[in-house]
Amino acid sequence: MCGIAGIAARAPLGIEEPGAVRRATDAMLHRGPDGFGDYADTPGSRPHLYMAMRRLSIIDLDAGWQPLTNEDRSVTVIVNGEIYNHVELRAELQARGHALRTGSDCEVLVHLYEDLDLEFVHKLRGMFAFALWDSRRRRLILGRDRLGEKPMYLLEQSGRIRFASEMKALLAMGGIPLALDPSAVHDYLHYGWVPEPQTMVRGVRKLPPGHLLVIDVDPWSCQDLEYWRIEDAAPVTGDADTLLRAELEQIGTLIVRSDVPVGIALSGGIDSSLTAAMALRHSAAPLQAFTVGYEGTPGQDERSMARTLSEDLGMPFRSIEVSTSDMVRAFPQVAACRDDPIADIAGHGYFVLSQQARAHGCPVLIQGQGGDELFWGYPWMVQAVSHTLRKRAGRPVGLLEALWANRPRGVSRPDMARMAYFLGGLIAGWRSLSPGLTSPAEQLVAYDLLDSYQLALHGVGPTYTRRFADQLAATARHPPDLFRCLGDGTPIDIQIVAVLCRGYLLQNGLAQGDRLSMANSVELRLPLVDYRLVELAIGLQKVNPMYPQPPKRALRDAAQRLLPSYVFERPKRGFNPPVVRWIAALKAAYGQELRSGALVEAELLDPRAAERLCESQWRFGTSNELFFKYLVLEYWYRGMNAIACR
Repeated sequence: MCGIAGIAARAPLGIEEPGAVRRATDAMLHRGPDGFGDYADTPGSRPHLYMAMRRLSIIDLDAGWQPLTNEDRSVTVIVNGEIYNHVELRAELQARGHALRTGSDCEVLVHLYEDLDLEFVHKLRGMFAFALWDSRRRRLILGRDRLGEKPMYLLEQSGRIRFASEMKALLAMGGIPLALDPSAVHDYLHYGWVPEPQTMVRGVRKLPPGHLLVIDVDPWSCQDLEYWRIEDAAPVTGDADTLLRAELEQIGTLIVRSDVPVGIALSGGIDSSLTAAMALRHSAAPLQAFTVGYEGTPGQDERSMARTLSEDLGMPFRSIEVSTSDMVRAFPQVAACRDDPIADIAGHGYFVLSQQARAHGCPVLIQGQGGDELFWGYPWMVQAVSHTLRKRAGRPVGLLEALWANRPRGVSRPDMARMAYFLGGLIAGWRSLSPGLTSPAEQLVAYDLLDSYQLALHGVGPTYTRRFADQLAATARHPPDLFRCLGDGTPIDIQIVAVLCRGYLLQNGLAQGDRLSMANSVELRLPLVDYRLVELAIGLQKVNPMYPQPPKRALRDAAQRLLPSYVFERPKRGFNPPVVRWIAALKAAYGQELRSGALVEAELLDPRAAERLCESQWRFGTSNELFFKYLVLEYWYRGMNAIACR
């Protein structure tokens, strides 16, 4: 696990550019505290490529140093991530006569490339972002894993490409003005994240998941190739229970491979419980469980459930309590650590979890993210299918239908709270009854169903200054490609899962998980987003749709033999902190910083609007939600600006 960075150029690099790359790796010391490595394509003269990395040692602690090369050193690679199936790939390569110098999981890339050229990427199972240099062809290949667990930021300028694992690292190279993209700001305030490949910084983009960027230096050319799409999974017939259980067993054998101690992020819910059981069945070493709870043990606290499961599974258990004052104190740091502005108030819990895992000697942490997105764990996903079909047919949603769709499914506190929030939104005027019907016909109804989107749709416009509103209006805006209906016959339910995986899962869950864990020098592994499991889940759905069934039924059935029955009897809970209390504390601590901060100075946030956002307000008003989004953006912008101005 590492942080990588580099510059490739049509003309020879200047003498100052290797120093710029080293500044980038210095800015990622947290991603790789264990060592440094670099490579220039023509040592002793002016190179066209210089790349470097920081290492977090997980596999082959003594010998697995990067850059890694093939036998004749004509192919060189630096990698951020883990190749989970490296043992199997190593055996295949050795059987074909390859000589591997190290036990590193990443060394297999250079030998696979020798044999398979660009097709080598299809052999990799894991999370990765890499830069591979072919000195014979004078070719650089940048690649990113299929689901996007590992990041890759790009800046392309007149025959020169800079790349890095983090925005902070890219800015640390220097010469990149921190100009906010108005359309990215607008999207962020609606979704709580910026839809990829766009970023908040004008001119900087991300290499999309499942893509390769092939850069030929002489003659100079760049080609962006998509090698995987979630929608392309082949239909799968057979018994879902049997197939899923077999795939989960195989993932369990791969996910625990490590030469350092491994921990489990345990909540007591189905996804994290299943992940823990999978790992324990195949780990030769003991695993520790870590669980976050909140001061005063509010209704969202999951520690008692997690402790019970941990004891039943025989895992040492560590309870972590987060106080409101701790959250407030760490807020600026956590906002900057995210590397992208991500308005998820639960992020502080993830940050503390990885911090404590590192403190207790676990540089690897396994987490159960992804089950809700793949197996229809969110009730609004079913609504998204029906609303999209209705919109395409031109049939609006009526009041009674909207009330029925948002009715409580039981008498649990979350069910009643959802209904109360829906009714409160109707009274406050921000809740639309026909979401998406005013958007273009080719756009999916997805996130516009969510309360957070509806709040922004109603309240974000008045927060802009006239200058920023004019800049936004001058930007040619279309629905992000992420939300466009595919015209290739892909079923709407598959499109909804795909948009959720490329949207919220990628740009909130995976991005936040990577940055906040790596900020504490911890590698986060997510077995439920293994691409083979994803392909199986999509393939099964193409034959037998999951969305009319009870939420996550297929995954629950597959997990029955692995977990105690009480795990399945608990009501679903999110990883949610005491939001109302935390927002009030943030307003008290940082309200003045927003009123006269960087966003006001940049003439983005109207000063009068900033004042209103910081006031106490009715729970169903717009200020709490927008206040938090703006506060995250404020401290993200300050953190990035401090780096860009060095």
